[in-house]
Amino acid sequence: MRLVAVHADITTLQVDAIVNAANTSLLGDGGVDGAIHRAAGPGLLAECHALGGCDVGDARLTGGHALPARHVIHTVGPVWHGGDAGESELLASCYRRSLEVAAQAGIRSLAFPGISTGVYGFPVEAAARIAVDTVREFDAATPHIERVIFCCFSHEDLAIYRRLLDG
Repeated sequence: MRLVAVHADITTLQVDAIVNAANTSLLGDGGVDGAIHRAAGPGLLAECHALGGCDVGDARLTGGHALPARHVIHTVGPVWHGGDAGESELLASCYRRSLEVAAQAGIRSLAFPGISTGVYGFPVEAAARIAVDTVREFDAATPHIERVIFCCFSHEDLAIYRRLLDG
């Protein structure tokens, strides 16, 4: 599996699937979630409504609708409460479950945003380490996915991911 980090708008990436940092309703909100719903169009909202939500740490698959990506994998990250409420395990589960869903759907390339690092308050450095480590562990056990992109919101986040990927 090839792992890369880029600074880009995740809604524009040419991949089989993008991962949405969703809330439990899956019905759109602010941040990455809202941007994905806006770019995908009303069909995504209708499909998400039919799913009935998603638990924290789990993932659901939908079509990409008007996005360049054929699919969206929605995952619900944990809200940061200081690190002693199982946040790290739940965040790792988001990445693992997204990869499992992708592998089951035959997805070969996907892009992740920084799950839980926006309004949910997860520290970027810790979240990036969990993301990279979990993807590497998954690849060692199930090498079906060819390319994973960590799509960074800022140049500072990009520098963290690149350092972790090079290290």
